[in-house]
Amino acid sequence: MAELAAFESPVRTSFVSYAGIPMQPAGPDAPLTLRDLSSITKTIVRAAPGTNACHQMSVRFGTSRTENGVLIAGQRPDEWTLLGPADASRAVVDGLDRSGHVSVIDGTHSRALFRLTGACAASVLEKLCSLDWHDRMTPDGAAVSGSVAHVTCDIVRNDEEGTPSYLISCDRSYGQYLFEVILDAGQEFDVSPLGGSVA
Repeated sequence: MAELAAFESPVRTSFVSYAGIPMQPAGPDAPLTLRDLSSITKTIVRAAPGTNACHQMSVRFGTSRTENGVLIAGQRPDEWTLLGPADASRAVVDGLDRSGHVSVIDGTHSRALFRLTGACAASVLEKLCSLDWHDRMTPDGAAVSGSVAHVTCDIVRNDEEGTPSYLISCDRSYGQYLFEVILDAGQEFDVSPLGGSVA
């Protein structure tokens, strides 16, 4: 069996904003941060209604939950996205009954993934996306899809210690563009890139 190539992030940035203002990686206490998490394992599970796998996923469309360190999002009807460490994600998948119409796809290398965290995170998304980011419409755990700066994205609200946080996933080919657009939109809120797999 051929050895899998090492993961390479779609984001290559020197932390320079659209305005040409040099940016340095910030610490975790920055008011608003954007992290490249593209190296996280991303698995897409599709299971027809009535299959055992559909019952096992037990996450309704538009919601999410965490199981043994893996975030499971009901991103579309009868389709779930799993985000987490490779071994933990594999354990969830291995536990599925594959009988009936069930498919499992590894999307790790084909998808970019970013985390936008901070009290003003929703305000940044409001500048780029027409979805309603009020807590009543997209509370912690909500899973939605929409156009962010004209890029089709899957978004999961996944707060960190009570602070609003959004996982934003898109096709890998748009990764660099979307990362820079989010940084640009967050300038007025003092957004800072934070570690992750950014070169």
